[in-house]
Amino acid sequence: MDTLDLLLHPVRLRLVYALSGDRVRTTAELCESVPDVPKASVYRHVAHLIEGGVVEVADEHRVRGAVERYYRLRRDRPRLSADSGKSMTLDDHRQGFAAGMAAVHAEFNAYLDRPGADPYADRVGYRQGIFWLTDEEFSALTTQLQTVIAPLAQHEPGPGRHPRLISLVQFPTAEPPAEPAGE
Repeated sequence: MDTLDLLLHPVRLRLVYALSGDRVRTTAELCESVPDVPKASVYRHVAHLIEGGVVEVADEHRVRGAVERYYRLRRDRPRLSADSGKSMTLDDHRQGFAAGMAAVHAEFNAYLDRPGADPYADRVGYRQGIFWLTDEEFSALTTQLQTVIAPLAQHEPGPGRHPRLISLVQFPTAEPPAEPAGE
């Protein structure tokens, strides 16, 4: 399974989220993080992530005669590059978008199902808007977002820090209007 197929699956994407920030978790803890996914599926997807080189066994402990494994994301794991989209087919993009949105939807439902979920207090947001931008304006926006977000993506877990899933989605909503004919 190539990296694209491996990571563009909603359950595997959610397991990667659950292990982000250098977190080390057992399969039981991973099952708790995706309570809507059957345990057998979690085990199967963890095995795929290990085979694909994304996840590794960080430690093992004997517990009542069985071996309990602790997993983490490999620091040198394969990643999708910024240029990965160039080689993707339209169906690959469909699959990737569906996997990403399915993961976001499932994570949001899991959040709402937690005891004490308080979207207002937790500053939950979901907004959409149409922006009319030239290619140059859109490039400037992308650069500004990367400048703001890139340093934050390097933060490690720590006191007062909570994992927050942030998704930015953009695409054209219509064909660009025809330029007026020159006279």
